[in-house]
Formats: sequence, structure tokens, C-alpha cells
Amino acid sequence: QVQLVESGGGLVQVGGSLRLSCAASVRTYGTYSMGWFHQAPGKEREFVAAITCSSGITVYGDSVKGRFTISRDNAKNTVYLQMNSLKPEDTAVYYCAATSRYCSGPRLYEPNKYDYWGQGTQVTVSS
Repeated sequence: QVQLVESGGGLVQVGGSLRLSCAASVRTYGTYSMGWFHQAPGKEREFVAAITCSSGITVYGDSVKGRFTISRDNAKNTVYLQMNSLKPEDTAVYYCAATSRYCSGPRLYEPNKYDYWGQGTQVTVSS
């Protein structure tokens, strides 16, 4: 069983930055690919970014390319999401997810490829 705990959400003005963190309680963290998704009220959960196990290849959703950066620190069992140039449409609950079944980028866009999810952290961008 893997437990994921997100932190770092909050209220920020348009154009501002936030860094989300997700700490995982698992001994073999390096064998997991990690992803970030967000979900706004009344909308489906949407892919934001992912980083693969082993090689650490990153992939991003179209709406965040060039603004968000995903990274991981395997020594700390933590994945980060640096969010810059935030927009009102980035407002959502952000979820961290983990999977040991896939180490390739394309499959990591899909929520059903992940086995473990955090409880979510709210990000609100005010205009």
C-alpha cells in the first residue's frame, strides 16, 4: 500500500507561483511513475504532468506546457509541481498519483493507469 500526501496548495493571484509537493510512503519509490492531475468543480479529472520511473522523463498537459515543471527527489520520496504564471483556469483541486505498472510517458496521461492517489490540495488563482 502506498500513501500519498500533497501539500503546498493555497490562494495566489494571477501570474503568481506555487509549488506543490507530494510525499510517498513506500520503500521502492524509484520504481513508481508519478503524476499530477487537477479537477475543477463540475469537470472531469484532467492530466497535468507526469514523471516516469527510472529515467525521469517528463510529460505535460497542453494547458500547462511552458508554465509548470514536474520533478522528483527519490531520496526524499517526493514529487514536486512548480506552477508559474498561474491563471484563473488553473483553479482546481490538485491530486498526486502513483503507478508501478507503467514507466513510459504516453500511458501516464490516463487516470486509470494510476493505482494510488492522494487526498488532494486546493489551488485557487484569483483575478
